[in-house]
Amino acid sequence: MQWRPFDLHPEYPPEGIARGVLDARYGGERWRAWLRSMFEAARLPAARAIEKVPNSRKALRLAELARDRGLHEPLHLRLFDAYWRRGLDIGDDEVLVAEAASAGLDEAQVRGLLAGDQHLDRVLIETERAHSLGVTGVPTWLVDERLLIPGAQPHELFEPVLERIGHAPRAA
Repeated sequence: MQWRPFDLHPEYPPEGIARGVLDARYGGERWRAWLRSMFEAARLPAARAIEKVPNSRKALRLAELARDRGLHEPLHLRLFDAYWRRGLDIGDDEVLVAEAASAGLDEAQVRGLLAGDQHLDRVLIETERAHSLGVTGVPTWLVDERLLIPGAQPHELFEPVLERIGHAPRAA
């Protein structure tokens, strides 16, 4: 599996968007309850109500720096945990610096990346590529460069899909 950058909401301002704005857009407490039930059903951690949803573009760019340094996986896991479990703002430079340092990235390089637009081209190209394939949300799984599976899906869904296209894990 390979995570690729995808800017789900490029229209969000750099400082993020207030949770209240999203609540109004998607249905308030009913929408939040639906999200909580999905997280609970999947046994995933969900942070307390976060007051704003960050713009994730800097985090996506930072993940590309980590990919170049062979540290994408540890940074990716830290950023997911920071946002989903700990409720941190992954659009905030200091949060990103701390998470990157914990994943093994050099603080000076991280600060340099955050001050400029390094790796923005990768994020934009990958986002456009995803859109051209029909991706409209996250997660979306692209299997064997030919099958798009949208949304959070149970593990059991993937075994027959992989088997059908000839990529099923073989028993030892």
